[in-house]
Amino acid sequence: MGYLATDKKKITSRTFAEMKQAGEKITMLTAYDYTTAGIIDAAGIDGILVGDSASNVMAGNKDTLPISIDQMIYHAAAVARACEHCLVVCDMPFGSYQVSRSEGVRNAIRIMKETSVDALKMEGGIEIMDTVRGIIEAGIPVMGHLGLTPQSVHKFGGYGLRAKEAAEAERLLADARALDEAGCFAITLEKVPANLAAEVTRAVSCATIGIGAGHETDGQILVYADALGMTRGFKPKFLRHFADVNRCMTDGVQQYIRTVKDCSFPSVDESY
Repeated sequence: MGYLATDKKKITSRTFAEMKQAGEKITMLTAYDYTTAGIIDAAGIDGILVGDSASNVMAGNKDTLPISIDQMIYHAAAVARACEHCLVVCDMPFGSYQVSRSEGVRNAIRIMKETSVDALKMEGGIEIMDTVRGIIEAGIPVMGHLGLTPQSVHKFGGYGLRAKEAAEAERLLADARALDEAGCFAITLEKVPANLAAEVTRAVSCATIGIGAGHETDGQILVYADALGMTRGFKPKFLRHFADVNRCMTDGVQQYIRTVKDCSFPSVDESY
C-alpha cells in the first residue's frame, strides 16, 4: 500500500509533498456523507475531497453553482467525523471567496472551525491569488484547481477540454507556478491535455492531482459515485468503472422486495 504500509499516522498536507518527492502516487476520491467516507477511508485512500460536486451527486443540480457554504459545512463535517487516516479537503463553494480577500478568509476560517477538515480547495489562478495568500497566511492549507473549473462553466460554455491552445496552456502554467509560490500544497488539474499536466507537474514543487489529465500527475481523483458505477449515462473518456454498485444495489433492493412480497422476510428467526 505504499505510504500506508510504512506510516500509520494521520495523512496531512505535508504528506502529499513527501509522497511527491518519493515518487509515490496519491489516491483521492470524493465523499459527501459519514457512511461512504468511512468505507473509503478504511479502504486505504490517501485523501477525500468533499467536493462541491455534492450539488450534482447529492442534490441533483445540473452544476455546482447552487450549493451554499452551509450545505458544504454539513457534508464536510459528516465526512471529517468518519475519517481516521486520510486527508480531508473541502471545496470552497462558488461565491464564498470571489468577492474579496477578507470575505474569502472569513469564510475559510468558518469552514475549518465548523467542519474539522484538514484543508480547503479553491478554483482559479492568478485572479484569486491575493485571497489564496490570505487563507494560507491564516494557517489553512490550500489545494488549487486549474483547467476545467466547474464553477466557471458558464464562462467556458460547457465542460470541454481546457488549455488545448498554446495561449491558454501558457496561462495555466503561469497560474500553477503562482499557486505553488503562494504555498498551495497541491493543485487539481482537471480535463487538460496529458502533456500539459506532465509539464505542470515537473514545474511545481507541490503535488498535482489529475482528473482527465493523464497519468503523469502526482495523483488521481474521481467522483466516487462515478468510479464505483453508481451513476448512469455519464461516461467521459477519463472515467473508469471500478465496481458496479448500481447493479449491486438494484439486485439487493429487488431481492428485498421479493422476500417481503412472498412473506419470507422476516423469518421466524428474524422476529421477536
